[in-house]
Amino acid sequence: MMMGGAAWGASAPVFKPQSIELPADAATFPEGPNLKVVTQNCLACHSADMVLDQPLLPRATWAAEVTKMRNVYKAPISDADAALIVDYLAATHSPP
Repeated sequence: MMMGGAAWGASAPVFKPQSIELPADAATFPEGPNLKVVTQNCLACHSADMVLDQPLLPRATWAAEVTKMRNVYKAPISDADAALIVDYLAATHSPP
């Protein structure tokens, strides 16, 4: 009796592990207040380029972005660090 339509004894495909080499990320966050906190929290998920390629945004928008990272994407950023990250982004990547 055949069950499930698959032939007994048929071999499953063999998948070989693949590896890729990503290019080095030469960009770093520019100097600014709380740079160490930004580096420790943000580079776990983002390259500096990914953040720096964003348009200049006002403080309120950066605050909303940091909140989104914490609430939607579950970034493990403390309340204290979140405030410091917003301060950094507002100082270094906001319109004049």
